[in-house]
Amino acid sequence: MNVRVGSWSVRLAPRALLVSVLLVVAGFLVTVAALSTGEFTVPVPDIVSAIFGQGTPVAELIVGKLRAPRVVTGLLVGAAFGLSGAIFQSLTRNPLGSPDFIGFTAGASTGGILAVVAGGSAMTIAGGALAGCVVTAALVYLLAYRGGVQGYRLVLVGIGANALLLAVNSYILTRANINDAANAGAWLTGSLGGRGWEHAWPVALALLVLLPLCLSIARPLRMIEMGDDAAKAMGIRVEVVRAAAVTAGVLLSGVATAAAGPVIFVALAAPQLARRLTRSPGVTLASSALMGAVLLTAADLAAQRVLAPTQLPVGVLTAAIGGTYLVLLLRKDRH
Repeated sequence: MNVRVGSWSVRLAPRALLVSVLLVVAGFLVTVAALSTGEFTVPVPDIVSAIFGQGTPVAELIVGKLRAPRVVTGLLVGAAFGLSGAIFQSLTRNPLGSPDFIGFTAGASTGGILAVVAGGSAMTIAGGALAGCVVTAALVYLLAYRGGVQGYRLVLVGIGANALLLAVNSYILTRANINDAANAGAWLTGSLGGRGWEHAWPVALALLVLLPLCLSIARPLRMIEMGDDAAKAMGIRVEVVRAAAVTAGVLLSGVATAAAGPVIFVALAAPQLARRLTRSPGVTLASSALMGAVLLTAADLAAQRVLAPTQLPVGVLTAAIGGTYLVLLLRKDRH
Protein backbone atom coordinates (compact mmCIF):
# COMPACT_ATOMS: atom_id res chain seq x y z
CA MET A 1 0.00 0.00 0.00
CA ASN A 2 1.53 3.31 -1.12
CA VAL A 3 0.76 6.57 0.67
CA ARG A 4 1.57 9.69 -1.35
CA VAL A 5 1.62 13.28 -0.06
CA GLY A 6 2.69 15.63 -2.86
CA SER A 7 6.04 14.45 -4.20
CA TRP A 8 6.71 12.37 -1.08
CA SER A 9 5.52 8.78 -0.89
CA VAL A 10 6.00 5.82 1.41
CA ARG A 11 5.12 2.15 1.06
CA LEU A 12 3.23 0.64 3.98
CA ALA A 13 2.90 -3.09 4.44
CA PRO A 14 -0.51 -3.85 6.04
CA ARG A 15 0.85 -6.58 8.31
CA ALA A 16 3.79 -4.43 9.47
CA LEU A 17 1.37 -1.57 10.13
CA LEU A 18 -0.91 -3.87 12.15
CA VAL A 19 2.05 -5.20 14.18
CA SER A 20 3.21 -1.65 14.89
CA VAL A 21 -0.25 -0.67 16.13
CA LEU A 22 -0.40 -3.75 18.37
CA LEU A 23 3.05 -2.93 19.76
CA VAL A 24 1.91 0.61 20.56
CA VAL A 25 -1.10 -0.84 22.40
CA ALA A 26 1.16 -3.30 24.27
CA GLY A 27 3.51 -0.48 25.22
CA PHE A 28 0.59 1.58 26.51
CA LEU A 29 -0.70 -1.30 28.65
CA VAL A 30 2.75 -2.00 30.10
CA THR A 31 3.18 1.70 30.84
CA VAL A 32 -0.13 1.89 32.68
CA ALA A 33 0.71 -1.25 34.68
CA ALA A 34 4.14 0.13 35.61
CA LEU A 35 2.68 3.47 36.73
CA SER A 36 -0.25 2.10 38.70
CA THR A 37 1.10 -1.02 40.45
CA GLY A 38 3.76 -1.50 43.07
CA GLU A 39 4.12 -1.07 46.81
CA PHE A 40 1.64 1.80 46.57
CA THR A 41 -1.20 1.29 44.09
CA VAL A 42 -2.36 4.33 42.15
CA PRO A 43 -5.80 4.00 40.50
CA VAL A 44 -5.64 4.34 36.75
CA PRO A 45 -7.91 7.44 36.62
CA ASP A 46 -5.51 9.24 38.99
CA ILE A 47 -2.43 8.63 36.83
CA VAL A 48 -3.12 11.36 34.27
CA SER A 49 -4.04 13.84 37.00
CA ALA A 50 -0.82 13.06 38.85
CA ILE A 51 1.33 13.47 35.73
CA PHE A 52 -0.13 16.93 35.05
CA GLY A 53 0.14 18.02 38.69
CA GLN A 54 -3.58 17.81 39.41
CA GLY A 55 -3.55 14.70 41.65
CA THR A 56 -2.98 14.21 45.34
CA PRO A 57 0.51 15.01 46.69
CA VAL A 58 1.20 11.31 47.28
CA ALA A 59 0.10 10.32 43.77
CA GLU A 60 2.14 13.15 42.22
CA LEU A 61 5.23 12.02 44.13
CA ILE A 62 4.85 8.33 43.25
CA VAL A 63 3.79 8.72 39.62
CA GLY A 64 5.27 12.04 38.52
CA LYS A 65 8.63 11.91 40.27
CA LEU A 66 9.37 8.21 40.85
CA ARG A 67 7.64 5.97 38.32
CA ALA A 68 7.04 8.11 35.22
CA PRO A 69 10.71 9.08 34.65
CA ARG A 70 11.75 5.42 34.97
CA VAL A 71 9.05 4.21 32.58
CA VAL A 72 9.71 6.92 30.00
CA THR A 73 13.45 6.29 30.18
CA GLY A 74 12.79 2.57 29.65
CA LEU A 75 10.60 3.22 26.62
CA LEU A 76 13.13 5.57 25.03
CA VAL A 77 16.19 3.44 25.82
CA GLY A 78 14.43 0.32 24.53
CA ALA A 79 13.47 2.10 21.31
CA ALA A 80 17.04 3.33 20.84
CA PHE A 81 18.50 -0.16 21.40
CA GLY A 82 15.94 -1.75 19.07
CA LEU A 83 16.58 0.79 16.33
CA SER A 84 20.35 0.51 16.69
CA GLY A 85 20.17 -3.29 16.55
CA ALA A 86 17.99 -3.17 13.43
CA ILE A 87 20.43 -0.85 11.67
CA PHE A 88 23.49 -3.01 12.34
CA GLN A 89 21.70 -6.29 11.59
CA SER A 90 20.61 -4.78 8.28
CA LEU A 91 24.12 -3.52 7.48
CA THR A 92 25.82 -6.80 8.36
CA ARG A 93 22.97 -9.00 7.03
CA ASN A 94 23.51 -11.06 10.16
CA PRO A 95 21.17 -11.50 13.17
CA LEU A 96 24.26 -11.49 15.42
CA GLY A 97 25.40 -8.14 14.03
CA SER A 98 24.06 -6.15 16.97
CA PRO A 99 25.97 -3.67 19.17
CA ASP A 100 26.06 -6.32 21.92
CA PHE A 101 28.29 -8.58 19.82
CA ILE A 102 30.40 -6.27 17.70
CA GLY A 103 32.04 -4.39 20.54
CA PHE A 104 30.08 -1.14 20.74
CA THR A 105 28.35 -1.97 24.02
CA ALA A 106 31.62 -3.28 25.45
CA GLY A 107 33.33 -0.04 24.38
CA ALA A 108 30.61 1.98 26.09
CA SER A 109 31.12 -0.18 29.17
CA THR A 110 34.85 0.59 29.14
CA GLY A 111 34.16 4.31 29.03
CA GLY A 112 31.59 4.03 31.81
CA ILE A 113 33.85 1.91 34.04
CA LEU A 114 36.75 4.31 33.65
CA ALA A 115 34.45 7.17 34.69
CA VAL A 116 33.19 5.21 37.70
CA VAL A 117 36.71 4.30 38.82
CA ALA A 118 37.76 7.93 38.43
CA GLY A 119 34.95 8.93 40.78
CA GLY A 120 32.95 10.70 38.10
CA SER A 121 29.40 11.98 38.48
CA ALA A 122 26.39 10.45 36.76
CA MET A 123 26.85 12.86 33.86
CA THR A 124 30.53 11.99 33.60
CA ILE A 125 29.71 8.28 33.53
CA ALA A 126 27.14 8.88 30.80
CA GLY A 127 29.64 10.93 28.82
CA GLY A 128 32.29 8.26 29.26
CA ALA A 129 29.93 5.58 28.01
CA LEU A 130 28.99 7.59 24.93
CA ALA A 131 32.62 8.44 24.17
CA GLY A 132 33.66 4.80 24.61
CA CYS A 133 30.97 3.66 22.19
CA VAL A 134 31.90 6.24 19.55
CA VAL A 135 35.66 5.57 19.77
CA THR A 136 35.14 1.80 19.59
CA ALA A 137 32.84 2.14 16.58
CA ALA A 138 35.35 4.36 14.80
CA LEU A 139 38.17 1.87 15.37
CA VAL A 140 36.06 -1.13 14.32
CA TYR A 141 34.88 0.67 11.19
CA LEU A 142 38.44 1.70 10.23
CA LEU A 143 39.85 -1.78 10.88
CA ALA A 144 37.05 -3.36 8.82
CA TYR A 145 37.42 -0.88 5.93
CA ARG A 146 38.98 -2.30 2.78
CA GLY A 147 37.79 0.04 0.04
CA GLY A 148 34.39 -0.31 1.70
CA VAL A 149 32.95 -2.21 4.63
CA GLN A 150 31.49 -5.66 4.06
CA GLY A 151 29.05 -6.98 6.64
CA TYR A 152 30.93 -10.16 7.50
CA ARG A 153 34.19 -8.24 7.98
CA LEU A 154 32.48 -5.75 10.30
CA VAL A 155 31.08 -8.63 12.37
CA LEU A 156 34.41 -10.44 12.61
CA VAL A 157 36.38 -7.32 13.54
CA GLY A 158 33.62 -6.35 15.98
CA ILE A 159 33.66 -9.75 17.69
CA GLY A 160 37.42 -9.47 18.12
CA ALA A 161 37.10 -5.94 19.53
CA ASN A 162 34.33 -7.14 21.85
CA ALA A 163 36.57 -9.89 23.27
CA LEU A 164 39.47 -7.48 23.73
CA LEU A 165 37.32 -4.86 25.45
CA LEU A 166 35.76 -7.41 27.80
CA ALA A 167 39.28 -8.38 28.86
CA VAL A 168 40.14 -4.70 29.37
CA ASN A 169 37.02 -4.20 31.46
CA SER A 170 37.88 -7.17 33.65
CA TYR A 171 41.43 -5.86 34.09
CA ILE A 172 40.16 -2.42 35.15
CA LEU A 173 37.85 -4.00 37.71
CA THR A 174 40.64 -6.11 39.17
CA ARG A 175 42.86 -3.04 39.57
CA ALA A 176 40.16 -0.82 41.10
CA ASN A 177 39.56 -0.58 44.84
CA ILE A 178 36.73 -2.62 46.29
CA ASN A 179 34.21 0.23 46.43
CA ASP A 180 34.85 1.41 42.87
CA ALA A 181 34.74 -2.17 41.60
CA ALA A 182 31.39 -2.71 43.33
CA ASN A 183 29.95 0.50 41.86
CA ALA A 184 31.25 -0.37 38.40
CA GLY A 185 29.88 -3.90 38.67
CA ALA A 186 26.44 -2.55 39.60
CA TRP A 187 26.50 -0.15 36.64
CA LEU A 188 27.56 -2.97 34.30
CA THR A 189 24.39 -4.97 35.02
CA GLY A 190 22.25 -2.29 33.37
CA SER A 191 19.39 -0.82 35.38
CA LEU A 192 16.55 1.68 35.18
CA GLY A 193 16.41 2.07 38.96
CA GLY A 194 16.69 5.66 40.11
CA ARG A 195 16.45 7.06 36.60
CA GLY A 196 15.00 10.57 36.40
CA TRP A 197 14.02 13.01 33.71
CA GLU A 198 17.69 14.03 33.35
CA HIS A 199 18.31 10.53 31.93
CA ALA A 200 15.26 10.53 29.65
CA TRP A 201 15.79 13.88 27.93
CA PRO A 202 19.12 13.09 26.19
CA VAL A 203 17.71 9.86 24.76
CA ALA A 204 14.54 11.65 23.64
CA LEU A 205 16.63 14.34 21.93
CA ALA A 206 18.80 11.72 20.21
CA LEU A 207 15.72 9.90 18.90
CA LEU A 208 14.16 13.18 17.78
CA VAL A 209 17.25 14.01 15.72
CA LEU A 210 18.24 10.54 14.50
CA LEU A 211 14.87 8.90 13.85
CA PRO A 212 14.15 10.98 10.71
CA LEU A 213 17.65 10.13 9.44
CA CYS A 214 17.04 6.43 10.08
CA LEU A 215 13.69 6.46 8.30
CA SER A 216 15.19 8.36 5.36
CA ILE A 217 17.81 5.64 4.80
CA ALA A 218 15.47 2.71 5.48
CA ARG A 219 14.80 2.06 1.79
CA PRO A 220 18.49 2.29 0.70
CA LEU A 221 19.40 -0.05 3.56
CA ARG A 222 16.93 -2.64 2.28
CA MET A 223 18.56 -2.41 -1.14
CA ILE A 224 22.05 -2.76 0.33
CA GLU A 225 20.87 -6.00 1.97
CA MET A 226 20.66 -7.42 -1.56
CA GLY A 227 24.38 -6.74 -2.08
CA ASP A 228 26.54 -3.72 -2.81
CA ASP A 229 26.66 -4.31 -6.55
CA ALA A 230 22.89 -4.59 -6.84
CA ALA A 231 22.41 -1.47 -4.69
CA LYS A 232 24.90 0.53 -6.79
CA ALA A 233 23.15 -0.61 -9.96
CA MET A 234 19.95 0.93 -8.57
CA GLY A 235 21.68 4.24 -7.94
CA ILE A 236 22.32 3.85 -4.20
CA ARG A 237 25.40 5.62 -2.84
CA VAL A 238 26.36 2.61 -0.74
CA GLU A 239 29.21 4.03 1.35
CA VAL A 240 27.35 7.27 2.08
CA VAL A 241 24.28 5.38 3.27
CA ARG A 242 26.42 2.94 5.23
CA ALA A 243 28.35 5.74 6.97
CA ALA A 244 25.10 7.52 7.86
CA ALA A 245 23.62 4.28 9.20
CA VAL A 246 26.72 3.47 11.28
CA THR A 247 26.74 6.99 12.72
CA ALA A 248 23.07 6.84 13.67
CA GLY A 249 23.33 3.32 15.10
CA VAL A 250 26.43 4.10 17.17
CA LEU A 251 24.96 7.29 18.62
CA LEU A 252 21.69 5.54 19.49
CA SER A 253 23.51 2.67 21.17
CA GLY A 254 25.88 5.01 23.01
CA VAL A 255 23.15 7.34 24.30
CA ALA A 256 21.00 4.39 25.42
CA THR A 257 23.94 2.81 27.27
CA ALA A 258 24.80 6.14 28.85
CA ALA A 259 21.25 6.42 30.22
CA ALA A 260 20.70 2.88 31.54
CA GLY A 261 24.03 1.08 31.42
CA PRO A 262 24.83 -1.84 29.11
CA VAL A 263 21.42 -3.56 28.96
CA ILE A 264 22.29 -6.45 26.68
CA PHE A 265 20.23 -8.54 24.24
CA VAL A 266 17.51 -5.93 23.60
CA ALA A 267 19.32 -4.74 20.47
CA LEU A 268 19.77 -8.36 19.40
CA ALA A 269 16.28 -9.70 20.05
CA ALA A 270 14.00 -6.76 19.19
CA PRO A 271 14.72 -6.62 15.41
CA GLN A 272 14.44 -10.40 15.04
CA LEU A 273 11.16 -10.63 16.96
CA ALA A 274 9.75 -7.72 14.96
CA ARG A 275 10.85 -9.33 11.68
CA ARG A 276 9.15 -12.59 12.58
CA LEU A 277 5.91 -10.86 13.57
CA THR A 278 5.82 -8.70 10.44
CA ARG A 279 7.05 -11.60 8.27
CA SER A 280 9.33 -9.14 6.54
CA PRO A 281 12.24 -10.48 4.45
CA GLY A 282 14.57 -8.05 6.27
CA VAL A 283 14.66 -6.10 9.49
CA THR A 284 12.20 -3.22 9.83
CA LEU A 285 13.30 -0.08 11.66
CA ALA A 286 10.01 1.28 13.04
CA SER A 287 8.65 -2.01 14.35
CA SER A 288 12.09 -2.88 15.78
CA ALA A 289 12.13 0.38 17.75
CA LEU A 290 8.62 -0.28 19.08
CA MET A 291 9.51 -3.86 19.96
CA GLY A 292 12.62 -2.67 21.83
CA ALA A 293 10.54 -0.19 23.84
CA VAL A 294 7.97 -2.85 24.79
CA LEU A 295 10.62 -5.48 25.60
CA LEU A 296 12.69 -3.28 27.90
CA THR A 297 9.72 -1.75 29.72
CA ALA A 298 8.04 -5.12 30.22
CA ALA A 299 11.32 -6.65 31.42
CA ASP A 300 11.81 -3.80 33.89
CA LEU A 301 8.26 -4.23 35.18
CA ALA A 302 8.85 -7.96 35.66
CA ALA A 303 12.21 -7.29 37.33
CA GLN A 304 10.41 -5.11 39.89
CA ARG A 305 7.36 -7.30 40.53
CA VAL A 306 8.29 -10.99 40.07
CA LEU A 307 10.48 -11.29 43.19
CA ALA A 308 8.96 -8.35 45.13
CA PRO A 309 9.97 -6.88 47.49
CA THR A 310 13.37 -7.81 46.01
CA GLN A 311 14.03 -5.88 42.80
CA LEU A 312 16.43 -7.05 40.11
CA PRO A 313 18.34 -4.82 37.68
CA VAL A 314 16.60 -5.09 34.34
CA GLY A 315 19.90 -6.12 32.73
CA VAL A 316 19.89 -9.36 34.72
CA LEU A 317 16.47 -10.30 33.36
CA THR A 318 17.25 -9.33 29.75
CA ALA A 319 20.50 -11.33 29.95
CA ALA A 320 18.65 -14.43 31.18
CA ILE A 321 15.89 -14.17 28.59
CA GLY A 322 18.24 -13.05 25.82
CA GLY A 323 20.66 -15.90 26.45
CA THR A 324 17.82 -18.39 26.07
CA TYR A 325 16.68 -16.64 22.91
CA LEU A 326 20.20 -16.72 21.46
CA VAL A 327 20.47 -20.49 22.05
CA LEU A 328 17.11 -21.03 20.32
CA LEU A 329 18.16 -18.76 17.44
CA LEU A 330 21.42 -20.63 16.88
CA ARG A 331 19.69 -24.01 17.21
CA LYS A 332 17.09 -23.02 14.62
CA ASP A 333 19.70 -21.71 12.21
CA ARG A 334 21.66 -24.98 12.57
CA HIS A 335 18.63 -26.87 11.24
